[in-house]
Amino acid sequence: MPKPFDLTLYLVTDPRLVAARGPGTSGLLATVEAAVRGGATMVQLRDPDAHGRALVEQARALKALLAPLGIPLIVNDRVDVAVAADADGVHLGQDDMTPADARAVLGPHRILGLSVGNPAEYASSDLAGVDYLGVGPVKATGTKADAGGAIGAAGVAAIRALTPLPLVGIGGLGTGDPGTGDPGTGVVADVIRAGADGIAVVSAICAARDPEQAARALKAAIITAR
Repeated sequence: MPKPFDLTLYLVTDPRLVAARGPGTSGLLATVEAAVRGGATMVQLRDPDAHGRALVEQARALKALLAPLGIPLIVNDRVDVAVAADADGVHLGQDDMTPADARAVLGPHRILGLSVGNPAEYASSDLAGVDYLGVGPVKATGTKADAGGAIGAAGVAAIRALTPLPLVGIGGLGTGDPGTGDPGTGVVADVIRAGADGIAVVSAICAARDPEQAARALKAAIITAR
């Protein structure tokens, strides 16, 4: 069985957004450290442009930061990188290695997540060995080019009704809506009330002027919604 994990506030990194805080891995580490101070409970390393060696180095640096704090490190897509860096798990998309194959490589103790965009995708997914689901995008998002159509909180609720697996809502959360004046916490609350165990965010923390305060505000919204 994998180690216990908490999906409450799940940070997914973006190399373009964290680079503003320093060159190389320094911006990444500064952003993640601030987010964890603010209450982030899991961290996913996502850098689709990094080659294997660079990604392993980033993962090892994050592991050294997060392990003493008891925060799990998840690597996006790359099972080989997760194993090489001794990360705590992997998050897979629908077009990546199958969960069953990934589990065979990862062994029984690492965390395995899978992205699911709608009930039909859930129904056709191989859930063997999956520990949690990333559900969305809830709102339209510019941080992932291949994200599907927005499903809203109602889409999260529809998938929640189909599965006992822990799930985290992702996609445009906490980034606000200039048209309504909502800073983003309203949609966060809707997703939690729809049955999500937590939310995953990218730009809401990575692009924030103060990542620690952004994480703190998001976590407060989650706790209030619960």
